[in-house]
Amino acid sequence: MKNINKLLALAFLLIGSITFAQTGAGMDKIKSLKIAFITERLNLSSEEAAVFWPVYNEHEANLEALRLEERNEIRGRLRNFQNMSDSQIQNLMGEFLALQEERNDRNIAFLKRMTNLISARKTFLLIKAEDDFKKRLLQQIQKRRQ
Repeated sequence: MKNINKLLALAFLLIGSITFAQTGAGMDKIKSLKIAFITERLNLSSEEAAVFWPVYNEHEANLEALRLEERNEIRGRLRNFQNMSDSQIQNLMGEFLALQEERNDRNIAFLKRMTNLISARKTFLLIKAEDDFKKRLLQQIQKRRQ
């Protein structure tokens, strides 16, 4: 437990030095910290890690592609929201809902696959680890802004 706390303290001190603009280096550093955090929390065997990380990385890449599509295709067009017709807004809403459905479908498929690969218990540990990492990252960002 002390090792986890030391690792977390070090990780979040390092985060304090990161510029949180979405630069490649800053995002890579956050991803590295997230990987270390998840690795520590899940305590995967070498066999589990060998099957876990390729599937996890593929899932993260798929979600990132969906985020980029949403940002570029949906949110970019929303800047001109006031000048859009009702039918344009309706079409945009359809695209947005389709992306949300795709994200949900991918998450469900990922969780089912993980349950088969590393167990339901460790899959829940993964969900909790990701949530805990996000909370701590946001806390660090808030502290930095004060």
